[in-house]
Amino acid sequence: MRLLVYPHDLSIGGSQINAIDLAAGAAAAGHEVIVYGIPGPLVDYVAERGLRFIPARPLHYRPAPSRIAQIATIALQNRIDLVHTYEWPSCLDAYYGASLFLNVPLLCTVLSMDVMPYVPASVPLIMGTADLGAQARKVQRSDVWVIEPPIDVDHDNPHIDGSAFRGRHGVSADDFLVVSVSRLALDLKLDALVRAIDAVDLLAGSYPLKLVLVGDGPAGEALGTRAKTVNLRHGRDVVVLPGAEMDPRLAYAAADLVVGMGSSALRALAIGRPLIVQGEKAFSEIFEPKSYELFLKQGFYGLSDASAGAYRLAHQIEELFLDPARRSRLGSFGRQVVTERFSLKRAIDLQLDIYRHVLDKPPRRRMLEAARSARLAFALEFANHHPVRKQKRKNSELAALAAARSGRWPPESIEGDDSAPSGTSAKFHGGLKDV
Repeated sequence: MRLLVYPHDLSIGGSQINAIDLAAGAAAAGHEVIVYGIPGPLVDYVAERGLRFIPARPLHYRPAPSRIAQIATIALQNRIDLVHTYEWPSCLDAYYGASLFLNVPLLCTVLSMDVMPYVPASVPLIMGTADLGAQARKVQRSDVWVIEPPIDVDHDNPHIDGSAFRGRHGVSADDFLVVSVSRLALDLKLDALVRAIDAVDLLAGSYPLKLVLVGDGPAGEALGTRAKTVNLRHGRDVVVLPGAEMDPRLAYAAADLVVGMGSSALRALAIGRPLIVQGEKAFSEIFEPKSYELFLKQGFYGLSDASAGAYRLAHQIEELFLDPARRSRLGSFGRQVVTERFSLKRAIDLQLDIYRHVLDKPPRRRMLEAARSARLAFALEFANHHPVRKQKRKNSELAALAAARSGRWPPESIEGDDSAPSGTSAKFHGGLKDV
């Protein structure tokens, strides 16, 4: 097969790394693979995996007319058999040219936490969780498969030595190191990152904890300010933000406990670390046998009750801090689960089978669905660029960042809540009954 793989961008992120790893797996199986995308830090990773890269034209509109024409040209010149896109904007760039008018088979992977209405109903989909797969089957005429985010379990393994990472960040042998590897983004991430800082703040007066947030992004400055306040309160570096690392394996390996979501959570399990899965609206849950089925259904993410403060997460961190034997069991259990269920080799085999299926039974395109998707996409783009809506969105983002710097979290006040605000000197005194 001659494949064109189009991640939604090439910034550092789980979806993009998954796309590149699976593309490299297809190439290793003997197929011709080109990676196409908006240039970013992961261009070097594409080269490391031995893949040919074609840079996309940098247009901010979705779908992008220049990229629609560019993909069609690439498909013609390289006699592409199948285009595999990631997320809906990339899907539409490939659909309104190579697929609709040149009849090149198209497949779309959606790893976001929603079923997007912009993907035409005839486009075959790969979803990242069982729940999302079931939702997509209700609206798609095409086939829908589920492939959870894959992990290279040979590359990410429990034998990696994290001692250099601990030394670099001043983590002593007596310190309990909590690690998060994440983009420091407002969408999906900010709630979890603020609560991680606040949970360690609550516990640091009683236990020798340190939190290292590995990553960068638009929320970095605000989170750094919140971390400085915590460090001043305790007279030591409780929270450290060292920036992004292209290869974060040493960070996972150094950790006594990892907090995170998505592919980052799975990489922690592959390296044999106990894990607390975070989501939004105060969601956090220890990954263990009794929560395994939950995460198989909904992915390594969740939504909760938006409660104020970080007491739920602090409770869970304290549980694991006080029970080293349980941490060891959970680390072994997580490694076993990832090896059996989430391995990259398994995902590559599944995906190659899907490619063959799509090539054998290409769906019929319908101009009506093409018009519908275009209408929805253009309506969204118009709304996103409307001055009033843009200003409201900017104001909302500024308010969230202001609260992340120093305020109560979440930013909205909660009627009748008498718990101590996050980010204050409220002390967590230890003992699960206090949470």
